[in-house]
Order: sequence, then C-alpha cells, then structure tokens
Amino acid sequence: DRGAALTEHLLAFGRKQALSPKRLELREAVTRATQLLARTLPGNVAIEVMSTAGMAATADIDEAQLENALLNLGINASDAMPGGGTLSFAVGERRVTEREATADIPPGAYAAITVKDTGQGMSAEVIAKAFDPFFTTKPVGRGTGLGLSMVYGFVKQSKGHIKIYTEQGHGTTVRIYLPKASESKVQDTSRATPQLRGGNEVVLLVEDDEMVRMYAHHLLQDLGYQVLSASNGPEALEMLNQNPTVRLLFTDVIMPGGMNGRQLADAACKLRPDLKVLYTSGYTENAIVHHGRLDPGVILLSKPYQRKDLVNKLRQVLGSDVK
Repeated sequence: DRGAALTEHLLAFGRKQALSPKRLELREAVTRATQLLARTLPGNVAIEVMSTAGMAATADIDEAQLENALLNLGINASDAMPGGGTLSFAVGERRVTEREATADIPPGAYAAITVKDTGQGMSAEVIAKAFDPFFTTKPVGRGTGLGLSMVYGFVKQSKGHIKIYTEQGHGTTVRIYLPKASESKVQDTSRATPQLRGGNEVVLLVEDDEMVRMYAHHLLQDLGYQVLSASNGPEALEMLNQNPTVRLLFTDVIMPGGMNGRQLADAACKLRPDLKVLYTSGYTENAIVHHGRLDPGVILLSKPYQRKDLVNKLRQVLGSDVK
C-alpha cells in the first residue's frame, strides 16, 4: 500500500497520471472530503464548509484525484494546528482581474476551492519549497513530503493553478483555481456502493510479468471467471482466434515484443467487434493517455490493484456499452 501511494504521488507530481475528468459539481467533492476528514482528524479541529454565493461551481476534473488532493490539504492543515483550530473549505466562482493576475494565474473566471486553517503559518523560506517533492517540516516518520507536491502536480495537469497565502502565526490559505466547466449540465456525482461480485465469463488475461500474471489468473478464477492467459500480444491474438467464447480482454498496456496493449486491443476488436477491453498498467506512457487524460472510451485499472478494485472494474466493463 505504501509503495502504491508513493508511486501515485510521484506520478501526480510529474503530471503523468492517467486522469479521467468529468464535469463535476465541486461542492459535492468538498462535502465528501470533509466527511472523511471529520472521521480522521483530531477532535480539537473544527471543520467548516462555507456556503456562499456562487457555490455551484463546476469544473472538468478527475473526481477521485480531486478528493485525494483535498484530503492531503486537510491533513496538512491539521498538522499545522497541533493545539486545535478551525479548518474551513469554500467553493465558488472567482474572477481574477488584470490587476490581481500573476505569471502563474492569468486573468479570467475560475471555479475555485479555498482551504483555510488557523494554524502556525509558514515562513517565506518554507513557502518557497512547499511544492518541492520530499520537502517536509514534519518529524521523521510523520510524512514523505509528497502531499503538497502531489496536489500541485494534479492541479497543473488539470490545467489549473494553485496559490498559497500565509503568514507565520496567522494561518494558511490554499486556493485552487480550476477552469470552469463549459456546459451547465453537471454529471451525477453520487456514489452508490458497488456490490462486490464476480462472474462466469471467459476472460483473456495478457501480462508479460509472470508473477503478476499468476496472481491475476488465480484472482480471476477465485471470482468465478474462466481464464485464458498469454504473455504477449501475438500469443493473445492466437488464443482469441481459437476461443470464440472470450468475452473480455484484460491486458497490460506496456509490453515487450513490438505490440503494446492498445495495439493488441485494436487488433482483437477487429477480429471480435463485440469484445470488451479492460486495460491495466502502472505507467501508461502514450498508449492510452494523451495530454494527461485517458482516451475516450478507455477503462483503466491502475497497478497495483486490490481484489475489490478488480471486481468493480470487471463488472463496470462487462456491464457497459464500452468496447
């Protein structure tokens, strides 16, 4: 779990995440994050969500990564208030004028999220390094120094901006500026708890790493699926030709042998237009991610994954219209 979190944070800082943005009501994301923080932070930290005009701000953003960023900001703020204090969140539309604009934040209208604490604040020296990876003022064992750098990388990859306003002894305010959604219609962001269940479909598993392939094979079998395994693209295509009952292709993205997962999926879908595809990868390069976003229609299960993640993604793909 720690290795997975470290990899995720480094990819975020390097702006190499496979983001899956959708039109999101930012208030919903903030509400979910504060509910999690309320169960996590010490009891002497009060959490407020500001209800102001313009609350219905929307942006095209990766929902899960935004919530992760808000959690990081909330935990950092709590650490800056060891004696307790108030952590407040505000959401709204904010216009940056020509006079207010900086080299980092051009003038214009933004959807903004503001996170404010009443903590110790930061010195000018700390502010200058706040977004640097592995920089931390916390004691050994209390943090990796990747929280703020992850937030910075995610916001920048989402074509947004982030600014810290702070003064020692007077707390810290972090404001995230995001491009406003271009349409008024907002997708439903409610999260029904998915039922964990397997299936009996035939799955073609393609993975070049033998240990990972064996693990995934046994996991799929335990879930009730019939599994065929291949170590590369050409071998998988041959299996697909010989087994017309294959319902889903579960393939790694980056593989040796001259055929990556996307090329394999394209060739397989020409043979079987009804075939469903689920990709998995720890790093996608440019095969299924372009300009920091997943290609339309692509469903990705990021490595390393847990049983519940695999269960939910498989049912999502098999129960969808996505090929």
